[in-house]
Amino acid sequence: MFEYIKGELADLTPTSAIIENNGIGYFIHISLNTYSQLSGHKTVQLYLHQVVREDAHMLYGFIDTREREIFRHLISVSGVGVNTARVMLSSLSPSEIQTAILSNNAKTLQGVKGIGAKSAQRIIIELKDKLGKESEILEISLPQDNTNKEEALSALVMLGFAKNAAYKVVDKIYTANPTSSVEDLIKLALKQL
Repeated sequence: MFEYIKGELADLTPTSAIIENNGIGYFIHISLNTYSQLSGHKTVQLYLHQVVREDAHMLYGFIDTREREIFRHLISVSGVGVNTARVMLSSLSPSEIQTAILSNNAKTLQGVKGIGAKSAQRIIIELKDKLGKESEILEISLPQDNTNKEEALSALVMLGFAKNAAYKVVDKIYTANPTSSVEDLIKLALKQL
């Protein structure tokens, strides 16, 4: 129902923020990731996810839409509630969660309080395909840092190469030659793929 809220930061704790907007203070549950990025700001904007239960209406706030999407994916998994998802986002960054899921790294997920072996496996099984498709779309359409490495990776994915395989090859080439142009990275990667 709500997309985002923008206003004055009236109060901030590691687990919540109160944002004043038009004379109303909204209590919003946040992760440590969002908390660390809000510290020191007066005017803020948080992307929202509303949870309506019989006994409460709660707002969860996120610094960006990517964090909110990971949260929404996590709560779609059977046995993962809003508090568990928030703890996960407080322990790991959204990209760390996505990487752990895509690489079948259950141990990373189990490092989060409240996530056991079965829960970690369930999260990986249920979200691997969803996050894999999303990340390929994001890599193709939005190179994140617009670096030569990211552009080369996007080009290889658009050419039809598997993202994970292309990433490993490009990363290895880029590590050996950080001054390589996009064209050089692609040419060298094509020889190895």
